[in-house]
Amino acid sequence: MNAPQGRFLILSAGMGSGHHAVAAELARRLEAGGGRTRTVDVLGLLPPGAGRGLRTFYRTAIHHAPAVYAGVYAAFFRAGEGPRPGSAPLAALAERRLLGLVRQERPDVVVSVFHLAAQVTGRLRARGALTVPSAVAVTDFAVHRQWLHPGNDLYLCLTQDLADGVRRAVRRPAYASGALVAPRFLAPADTAGDWRRRLGGRGRPPVLISTGAWGAGGGVGKTARLVASAGYRPVVLCGRNDRLLREVSRAAPAHVLGWVEDMPGLLAASRALVDNAAGQTALEAMAAGVPVISFRTIPGHGKAGALTMAEQGVSAYAPGPGALVRALDALTRPGPARERRISAAAGLFAGEGVRPLEALLRPAGRLGAG
Repeated sequence: MNAPQGRFLILSAGMGSGHHAVAAELARRLEAGGGRTRTVDVLGLLPPGAGRGLRTFYRTAIHHAPAVYAGVYAAFFRAGEGPRPGSAPLAALAERRLLGLVRQERPDVVVSVFHLAAQVTGRLRARGALTVPSAVAVTDFAVHRQWLHPGNDLYLCLTQDLADGVRRAVRRPAYASGALVAPRFLAPADTAGDWRRRLGGRGRPPVLISTGAWGAGGGVGKTARLVASAGYRPVVLCGRNDRLLREVSRAAPAHVLGWVEDMPGLLAASRALVDNAAGQTALEAMAAGVPVISFRTIPGHGKAGALTMAEQGVSAYAPGPGALVRALDALTRPGPARERRISAAAGLFAGEGVRPLEALLRPAGRLGAG
C-alpha cells in the first residue's frame, strides 16, 4: 500500500465508537506508509463541559426523545431552501484550542473524521488562520451539510457517487476512498467456529441485530421476536447498554450480548446483520461478506444513511416487518440474491484509501476544484 508520509493530526469524536474506529484505521494506514499520526477528540477542544454536554444531549435524544433528534437533524443537518441554522457558533468555540494544538504538534495535514471538526478546520482554512491543509474523511453515507465547508482542501468519501456530490457542493477535490475498515474484517476469522458452537441455533441461521456502541434504537425486543418467529436465531448486540441487555434478555427469545471485541468472528458465524444506524458496524459486516438489512433505523442520519446505502445497492432497506422477513429469506440463503449483494458491498473496499492525502503534502498549497 502506498500511503503518504508526513505528520497527520486526526480529529475524531467520541460519539459512539464509529468515528474512533475510522480514525484508528486511518492512522494505521498512514503509519504503515511511514507517516506519523496523533488522534484527538474534537469534543475535548470545546470549553470545559461543552463536549460532554453535547455528547450527553445526543445520546439522551437518541435513546429517549428520537423525535427531538429528528427535528434537530432536519433543522441543522439536512439541506433546504432559505436560511438554515448551522454549527458555526459551536465550531468557533474549538478554534483557539485547535490552533494551539497545531502549533504544538506541527502537523503537515489535519484530517477530520467528524462533521464538527470539518466545520472547525474549514472555517480556519477559509480565514487563513490554519496554515496547513485540511482533509475530511466523511464517515457517513448521509453526507449532510455539516460535513461540508469549502475551506477544507480535500474530501474522502465512501463511494464515487458521494464524492461527486461533495465536489459539486463545495468545489473542492473529493475522492472515493472506500470504507476505512480494519483489515481483520476482510480476512478469514479463526474464531468463527467457536462462535457457531456458542450460538447454537439447532439449524436456525444466526442473524445479528445491532444497536451500536450505545445500545440505541427502539423496538429491539420486537425485532428479535420477529426474527425468531421467521425461523432465525436472533443475536442481539446491546453495545455498552447494560439496561438494554437486561430488558432484551427478559423479553425476547434471543442470544443477547453486550460489547463484543471479536466482531470478525461473530460476523463470520452469522448469515445477516439487521442494522439500525448505517454506521461502522454495517460497513464491518459488509467487509466480512455479511448482507446488511436496515430496519427500525434511528432518526436523522441513521435513516438517511440507510436509505442511501440501499440506493447505492450495498444493503437492503426494510420499511416494515414483512419486508424484513422477505429480505432475510432472500439474503440468508445461498443463491444469486445473496451473492449479488455481497459482491456489490465488496466494492466499498476497493477505493483510493488514503492515497489522495499525498497531494496535500506537496508544498504547492491549496488544490483546485478537481
